[in-house]
Amino acid sequence: MADVIYHTAVRDVRKSHSNALFAILINMLQLVVMVASFYLFFVILGIRQAAIRGDFLLYMMSGIFLFMCHIKAVSAVTGSEGPASPMMKHAPMTTIISILASLLGAFYIQLISLLTILFLYHVLMNPIEVQDPVGAMAMMGIAFFSGAAVGMCFVALKPWAPQFASILTQIYQRANMIASGKMFVANSLPPFMLSMFDWNPLFHCIDQARGFVFINYNPHNSSITYPIVVALVLLIIGLMGEFFTRKHASASWSARR
Repeated sequence: MADVIYHTAVRDVRKSHSNALFAILINMLQLVVMVASFYLFFVILGIRQAAIRGDFLLYMMSGIFLFMCHIKAVSAVTGSEGPASPMMKHAPMTTIISILASLLGAFYIQLISLLTILFLYHVLMNPIEVQDPVGAMAMMGIAFFSGAAVGMCFVALKPWAPQFASILTQIYQRANMIASGKMFVANSLPPFMLSMFDWNPLFHCIDQARGFVFINYNPHNSSITYPIVVALVLLIIGLMGEFFTRKHASASWSARR
């Protein structure tokens, strides 16, 4: 099973380009463009001062990297091969293997991109110091895991209502541009605004990650436990729905996509 997951993950990584290195470079370019866009946006508006004392670009990257990890996990799961896919005709293949392979490929690309960008920034522009790298990476893993759990719910719905599931996925991804809270910190929000964001597991992941990255920030209005619990609940619901969907799979579903 591990061998099949590995080869399927390699195939998935090379979907965007025949060379895996170029697939990683394309993802790095997306991250760099997003960071540069938000940086210019803040500079033009004159609100460059971050809510956390420290490197402003690191403050931005700590939010954007986790946001991209979460969104890429959702996209990887929802874009994996479904029960009616021709790939499922091969005996070793199952939908779970396809989902795990897509997640492995997405996480590999995100991790390599993140480490490469941080290394280049540290060497070429400004030396950075992360207070607790292990804790920060753990929050990145939780953000990715919660994205996979959300994606499982969309996967379970997709064969029954493909257009509706696709619209919901896009709405969720677009809403997280703001709802993730990557451009501000929970400690600076008034209570009436905090209630607008604290439902989102990604908001908690980003805020807690900044507590591990910056030595002078201690998050009080977010939790590590909340995104884990929500992700586990959504994962169980998604697996139950996917199992039910797989038992009722029909070849005609492929024509509805």
